[in-house]
Amino acid sequence: MRVLHFYKTALPESMGGVEQVIDQVAQGTARLGVQVDVLALGQASLEGTAFHGYASYRARKDFELASTGFSVSVFAAFARLAQQADIVHYHFPWPFMDVVHFASRVRRPSVLTYHSDIIRQRHLLKLYRPLQDRFLGRVDRIVSTSPNYAETSRALAPHRSKLAVIPIGLDRSSYPVPRGERLDYWRNRFGARFFLFVGVLRYYKGLHVLLQAMALGELPVVIVGAGPVEQALREQASRLGLHQVHFVGFLNDEDKVALQSLCHAVVFPSYLRSEAFGVSLLEGARFGKPMISCEIGTGTTYINIHGETGLVVPPGDASALRGEMQYIWDHPNQAARMGANAEQRYRDTFTADVMAQRYLRVYEEVVG
Repeated sequence: MRVLHFYKTALPESMGGVEQVIDQVAQGTARLGVQVDVLALGQASLEGTAFHGYASYRARKDFELASTGFSVSVFAAFARLAQQADIVHYHFPWPFMDVVHFASRVRRPSVLTYHSDIIRQRHLLKLYRPLQDRFLGRVDRIVSTSPNYAETSRALAPHRSKLAVIPIGLDRSSYPVPRGERLDYWRNRFGARFFLFVGVLRYYKGLHVLLQAMALGELPVVIVGAGPVEQALREQASRLGLHQVHFVGFLNDEDKVALQSLCHAVVFPSYLRSEAFGVSLLEGARFGKPMISCEIGTGTTYINIHGETGLVVPPGDASALRGEMQYIWDHPNQAARMGANAEQRYRDTFTADVMAQRYLRVYEEVVG
């Protein structure tokens, strides 16, 4: 069986959550005998380069508008690769992908992973919605990454008859083991206890709320990542005089894992439905860390169950966030219990092997 994944970005050029999911699904199904191609846009064309056990292709991105990449050359690349595939696996949302699908007139069995509703571009969504509905109606199977999102997404409601739920999973062995000197470096820099955020610094991550929470009484927080709102967040932290909030920028995997293994807890204040799952939460659970997240009706509270694996607060509520962080800080025994529960839940529900096996079953059903 040959599967083509199609999305606007992919590893290693872009390191977001969707890109990590595509990589994990591609690696996992490749280990199960599937021949996998991944097509995305890039700064330059790329033809079938081996990456993590699958073939990586790029079409040159010509420009970007409203977070949507556009490419002229991708039409031909997609048509050629899709003709060779048994299944085309789309990753939503990317409105230009819908255009490529219909313009290419490729008739192949199709699976679509629905990563997120379109939240920010509300006015453009009114124009796009007819094409979106037609595209979702055309694909053979739609996969939601959590039952929470499947139940609360209005866009998915008309398509429940072909909806499957496959939670995102992570392969523990794909993460490096940090060397002792890197662990010592970060331990010496930030001490033995701190809260950790990892992710692309985007508007919906709620980091401005986290900084407001720290203005109510500081706790040590390390923020890993870069992104569009990084400068605004640094300026906000400076205005508030937050001396225990540390921005460390983008880090390689070894240093990121070192901080994840050292931290006291993971804080994840995403407050809009654009945060459909929360891979960083899953990484925290993998290391047995208690989590603090917001109730936004998505996969964040499928990973993090209030009182069991961590604590859940109302979105955008700085006071509530600060209070729950203080509770985790002041009650290390309860925090350790939640962290142990989080790790067990990861092992039971969120491994890459389980995810890959579920996708393979969906592929076989669609082809059959």
